[in-house]
Amino acid sequence: MSSAWCALSLLLVAAWAAPAAGPEVTIVEFTERGERKGTVTVEKIIKTDAEWQKILTPEQFAVTRRGGTECAFSGAFWKHHEKGIFRCVCCDTALFRSDDKFDSGTGWPSFFQPVAKENLELRTDTSHGMIRTEVRCRRCDAHLGHVFEDGPRPTGLRYCINSAALKFVRSR
Repeated sequence: MSSAWCALSLLLVAAWAAPAAGPEVTIVEFTERGERKGTVTVEKIIKTDAEWQKILTPEQFAVTRRGGTECAFSGAFWKHHEKGIFRCVCCDTALFRSDDKFDSGTGWPSFFQPVAKENLELRTDTSHGMIRTEVRCRRCDAHLGHVFEDGPRPTGLRYCINSAALKFVRSR
């Protein structure tokens, strides 16, 4: 065999054996203080159920990975009033600011806008005999909740989000 053929064979074997890169997504990064850092392209986070179960509580797993909903008036953040930023419990992507949170009377944390639309993915949800718009984290595909068109000004939107899908980082 020629040395060129050997080198090519080694390259092909290395490419075949190397793990394939996952799909990429574009999100906006934010500091812990909620300041916009900029747009970045990152690899989408894909894990098995077993991997998610190792890092999430049973409730977090049921909500974010199985599309569940926590009971109204039970989540940690529905009456939460500290200043800061809400991030995805699965991947730490910035999702909402406390300044955009309002009391919708529904028992779930509600926001009139996301910190960056690029960080969310919206999907049509026809479960439970309704047509709704599901809200997911763009980076890890976590189910967060739903968005409705009955919110306050300036957007008229109500992002109704499960506390179990969020982690809060207090402004410093």
